[in-house]
Amino acid sequence: MNIDFRIPALLIGYCIGLIQTAYIVGRMVAKIDIRERGTGNAGAANIFEIIGARAATVVLITDVLKGILAFIVCAILWNGGGTFMGDGSVLPGFYGALGAILGHSFPFYLKFRGGKGFASAMGLMIAVDIWMFFIALGAGLIILLITRYTTVATLAVTAAMPITLHVFAYSPEVIVMSVFVVALVWYLHRANISKLLNGEEKKFEFKYLVNRRRGR
Repeated sequence: MNIDFRIPALLIGYCIGLIQTAYIVGRMVAKIDIRERGTGNAGAANIFEIIGARAATVVLITDVLKGILAFIVCAILWNGGGTFMGDGSVLPGFYGALGAILGHSFPFYLKFRGGKGFASAMGLMIAVDIWMFFIALGAGLIILLITRYTTVATLAVTAAMPITLHVFAYSPEVIVMSVFVVALVWYLHRANISKLLNGEEKKFEFKYLVNRRRGR
């Protein structure tokens, strides 16, 4: 493995990330551009609000898988390691999954208006070290139960990534790249953060989730 893998891995991951699931589901299921409805975000949360839980589940799973797939493809190409790849540097896969996050969030064929990258970032965490993912997800769920703000939980899950990677003694480059992922996801959630700071963010209601799943 040499330094030349980074840009190709980013490009491969970007192409995988271009599979803009929320946009496709919006067009196929409801004949709408999901980016013109609700929050304007091409992601699972907006699909949930506008179309429903089943469509949102498909989008969420697919967006997570994009991060995992990009990681695995690049790990295979450059003899990398990870949760599903065994021993070896996670850097090739990490760059691939980062590319998928960028492709998901900034698809060139949709005028660079995509999703917020959180689901694909979860795929990255799963592929790098699944125990890191479980720790981050557990922390996020606890925070969601306490605050009932999905934005706070989302930010907490991503923020846990570089902390956990440091505790697990990953290389400095991996940690620096994870900080970049956190900064990117937080930047893409800037509107949510603004609403949160202004007291305008809606709290998550579990009964609402149940009602949406039942189609009410």
